[in-house]
Amino acid sequence: MQAACDDLPVIEVAAGIIWRENTFLAAQRKKPGPFFDLWEFPGGKCEEGETPEEALNRELHEELGIKDLQCSLWQTIEHDYSELDYRVRLYFFHVRAFTGEARSRENQLLRWITPQEALRLQFLPADQCILTRLNALRLI
Repeated sequence: MQAACDDLPVIEVAAGIIWRENTFLAAQRKKPGPFFDLWEFPGGKCEEGETPEEALNRELHEELGIKDLQCSLWQTIEHDYSELDYRVRLYFFHVRAFTGEARSRENQLLRWITPQEALRLQFLPADQCILTRLNALRLI
């Protein structure tokens, strides 16, 4: 994780580690936009007045068509994207159950992968420490 720059605006983001047995769902960012073709955990920005859990439920329904999440907050991290002039505060939730079938509604490529397989994909810089932590959990 990079050192925080106090003058950068903070964007709050909720992200879901959506489990199916020993795999989780990864989404590949598409053009246009920053970091296209990198992988990420599904989710999105919190709207004003919205809790991270509410944002996660809304975003996963909009992006993937799933709802009624059984989720729990696991990690909160901050990462500076100084090249883009902002900092993200990411709330990572483990999502263990949901209704519906996860399908891309925004034409993103989706893959079910193990934490170990994720290390071979190019994820967003802010997600790197989460991947390391997920793999450490597998060793316990």
